[in-house]
Amino acid sequence: MSKGIASRALGVFVLFTIVCGLGYTLVVTGVAQLAFPYQVNGSLITVDGKVVGSELIGQNFDDEAHMWGRIQNVSIVEGEDGELMAYGAPSNLSPASEEYRQLIDARVKKICAANPDADMDAVPVDLVTCSGSGLDPEISPDAAEYQVPRLAKATGKSEDEVRDIIAACTKGRFLGVFGEPTVNVLKVNLMLDGAL
Repeated sequence: MSKGIASRALGVFVLFTIVCGLGYTLVVTGVAQLAFPYQVNGSLITVDGKVVGSELIGQNFDDEAHMWGRIQNVSIVEGEDGELMAYGAPSNLSPASEEYRQLIDARVKKICAANPDADMDAVPVDLVTCSGSGLDPEISPDAAEYQVPRLAKATGKSEDEVRDIIAACTKGRFLGVFGEPTVNVLKVNLMLDGAL
């Protein structure tokens, strides 16, 4: 009697492992590939057939002619095959720590020095802090606007042209209600370069 129960239990276990572990995974992956191929494959941005980044992962920009994003905690290492790999993580510094305060103060000085013509009284907080993931690809419209005079001067575009590019790369609230509007930094920079 107990051998019969054990064999049935093992059969049910194997069946559910195949159905739930393999079958369900394959079906969901297949449907996602058909319905949302761009998102499923990493929302990769390609220019002239070459992948230049992802809409979902921030990149560091700190030259005058590009928009700056949030602080990125990314380490880039070369693998054994020569391919570059990026590893990202959030910072675990306490906002109450002296080290954190020094990092913020240094970032504020750097942002202010690079944007002397900014029209705002204070540097937007997302330009001097790291996101929870350490990889946030977007900034607020205020943080983008703060950089408009510098970008116009460095790229030779008018401030209105830079604002039009920012507007084209701005995503509104989800369903018009949830979240806040955001600007994708990589897309702005590619458009400033004329690549998009």
